Amino acid sequence: MKAIQIIDGRLRWSEFPTPKPGPGQVLLKVAATAVNRADLSQRSGRYPPPPGASEILGLECSGTVAQLGPGVVAPALGTEVCALLSGGGYAEYVCVPASHTLPIPTGLTLEEAGAVPEVFATAWLNLKLEGQLQPDEHVLVHAGASGVGTACIQLCKAWGNPVFVTVGSEEKARFCLDLGASGAANRRAGPWSVAVKEWGGADVILDPVGAHYLQDNILSLRPRGRLINIGLMGGSEGTLPLGPVLVKRLTVKGSVLRSRSVQEKNVVMQGLHHEVWPLLEEGAVRLIVDRVLSIEEAETAHAVVQSDATVGKVIMTVP
Repeated sequence: MKAIQIIDGRLRWSEFPTPKPGPGQVLLKVAATAVNRADLSQRSGRYPPPPGASEILGLECSGTVAQLGPGVVAPALGTEVCALLSGGGYAEYVCVPASHTLPIPTGLTLEEAGAVPEVFATAWLNLKLEGQLQPDEHVLVHAGASGVGTACIQLCKAWGNPVFVTVGSEEKARFCLDLGASGAANRRAGPWSVAVKEWGGADVILDPVGAHYLQDNILSLRPRGRLINIGLMGGSEGTLPLGPVLVKRLTVKGSVLRSRSVQEKNVVMQGLHHEVWPLLEEGAVRLIVDRVLSIEEAETAHAVVQSDATVGKVIMTVP
């Protein structure tokens, strides 16, 4: 098969051994995949794949079941599915536990479905399981125009939870407000924490930035609030103000999806199927796509995501 490999620092579409499905796995013929920030981190050497995962980039895909591993009954051969991956999506074929595949949501194309699993799994996991989001609670989402951010905005709106976002431009702020956010702050126009305080603070914060936002996140939380850190784009070391943590009885959590066990991811995929798939199929929630490129344009795809100019997902189709 062909796959994207990092050769002399560049992303090259070149020959690579075709994987074989092990017990409980299926082999997918990939139709589409998508770029995630984690791919950029892995490429730079800051986010190595977990033990046993493919060294090839790509944390989600859509495709057709081409081969069943031992013990697999479903999905059947020839079934079109989308899948959450630990790696390997930037390729013509990828192996994945059968339990980490889901049917294509009604109304979405096979191409679009390649960008659904990672962002909606991340959003659902961290809002519902890690964040323990309750009815009417307020949510703050940083990088609101990202794939995960746009998924969070829509899920919160569907569940009746007001959501405030931080973004990098006025254009992105308007987009997020139109999508369903009840408040937005352009981080380049002034301190976002002031706007969040005026909004009333948050019960749950999803933060991919990390150290740079730590103190302001703590000060922005309401009593018994939960800070869920899902990334380190702004650094890995910061000062934690323990006074507010104690007085407001706050919870600070770190959350990574990729390195979780098969069983933990099974729970996430079941939650997606039961709670998010109906919203996608009825149109209450939709996938936000910035652009679609060929996998052979992976270098360009990474550059546009790195530029921070995108809104939603960048999809790559696989010939």
